[in-house]
Amino acid sequence: MIEDEDITKKEDQDLDDICDECKNKDESVSQNLILTGYKICKSCRVSKTIFPI
Repeated sequence: MIEDEDITKKEDQDLDDICDECKNKDESVSQNLILTGYKICKSCRVSKTIFPI
């Protein structure tokens, strides 16, 4: 049971819609997490695509 609670807490943390790059809350963060595996918002994803450094 303890392992299940830890997994649930981690999943809640992953789906909190806060971007790892700019720390803003955005709906696109959870969408990008599912699509790419990274917790970044749409604007950070575009900037990382154009300027990958």
